[in-house]
Amino acid sequence: MDGTPKQPSDRALHNGLVGVGAVLIFDGDGGMKRYEPSDVPPSAPPRGFKLIVGNSKAPEFKLWLRGELGEFNSGLLTTPTSRARCTVMDDRALVMLRVVRPGAAPHDVGRQFLTVWIERGRVIIASELNILDFLGLTKWEQGAHAPISPADLIARLALRATDRLEPLIEMLGDRLDEVEETLITHRTERAQDNLEHLRRTLINFRRLVWPQRDALTTLEIEDLSFFSDRDRLRLRDAAMRTARIGDELQALSERAVLVHEEIIDDRAEQMNRTMLLLAAVTVVFSPLTLISGMLGMNVSGIPLADYGGAFWVVCGALIALAGALVWWMRKSRLF
Repeated sequence: MDGTPKQPSDRALHNGLVGVGAVLIFDGDGGMKRYEPSDVPPSAPPRGFKLIVGNSKAPEFKLWLRGELGEFNSGLLTTPTSRARCTVMDDRALVMLRVVRPGAAPHDVGRQFLTVWIERGRVIIASELNILDFLGLTKWEQGAHAPISPADLIARLALRATDRLEPLIEMLGDRLDEVEETLITHRTERAQDNLEHLRRTLINFRRLVWPQRDALTTLEIEDLSFFSDRDRLRLRDAAMRTARIGDELQALSERAVLVHEEIIDDRAEQMNRTMLLLAAVTVVFSPLTLISGMLGMNVSGIPLADYGGAFWVVCGALIALAGALVWWMRKSRLF
């Protein structure tokens, strides 16, 4: 390698992942227009708002945030977080959401974070995620389908995050079905290993989904002056859809617990069968051992001691006794 820094792609430049970012003006009626960061965009229409997106690790964007929001607030937008949350400060809100990366597998979702600053007439999004592609900027430009308010934008972000989760939830359900099929074929060891891995994955997904639902619910109920009833309804819909994903995860977790109990019951049944077999062997051989031990004592008076065929007589008697004991246990349904 020559050590030359890799040049950013045209797509990264276009989507505001390099430099200050990208600026979009929404008119509040479904229309949208994009401006270059170097231009001086007009102020947002009375019914609309301005959206600024940028890479949370880009030095230029961090410097711009510091000049716009101050040291403390800009730090909140660019500092990595471990879970989704919503913080309201006066008439402004800071929302942190978590999104799985495209093409992720259930065991490696590759979470990506995006932080949203909301105030009257302006929204700022700081994330390494390609926000414009994530939201579907092309569809907005082709028709009047753009968000009409900041809350509408947040709801769409949450819904897109849910869209990425749903295929992974289906894959987890399929894997749980496979574990159940493995258990039916009595391959308990393999089923146990797969189930443990699946349960850990479900726990990780629940840590991803439930805080996101709480963040949306918090934003909905907070008394922000620029939120309308329609905005709160949109946020409620997004929170309910996220909660539905959480309910599916809860149902899968409960199914996993039931499968785990089935595995424990199967192992207990195998152990009972083994113990029953050992008990049956003990019942059969204990009297035989007692009789053969008594006949083997080195004392005078042992019956048949002077008879040449005594060994075969004793063997026949022991076999007959063992057969009688087995017949009795089978008849008594003890074995």
